[in-house]
Amino acid sequence: MKTYPRLSEMGVRSPQQIDKFFVNGIARTDILRIVYERPKGSILPSSRTYRFPRIQKKSVIDKGTREAEFILETDPALREALDELQEILAAKGNSQDVAGAILEELRLLEEDVALRSEYIKVLVGNIPGS
Repeated sequence: MKTYPRLSEMGVRSPQQIDKFFVNGIARTDILRIVYERPKGSILPSSRTYRFPRIQKKSVIDKGTREAEFILETDPALREALDELQEILAAKGNSQDVAGAILEELRLLEEDVALRSEYIKVLVGNIPGS
């Protein structure tokens, strides 16, 4: 299993159970909520919430007058966590797509075999003396 350093640092121990995530901003804080797919009867939480304070940076508006304003930026740790979460969900989606494609191919193969079996039975029925 691939390791996810930022999520591990945040305490996420079962990345394969992550179902979805949400990001909201309140005042000067970004809030990340991770929702898990837990087996029925599990005592583990179905979601966890993490708070990331926004980083205040000074940005120069006019170099001549040295006028500046403060802007709020997203915490780099949150950006890393979001990248890892998107990677997890993309891989999960790909594996589900592959499973669906395999099942569809199997269904088509079964149909083809059934049609060929019927055709062979018809051919055998057309042989004189059978």
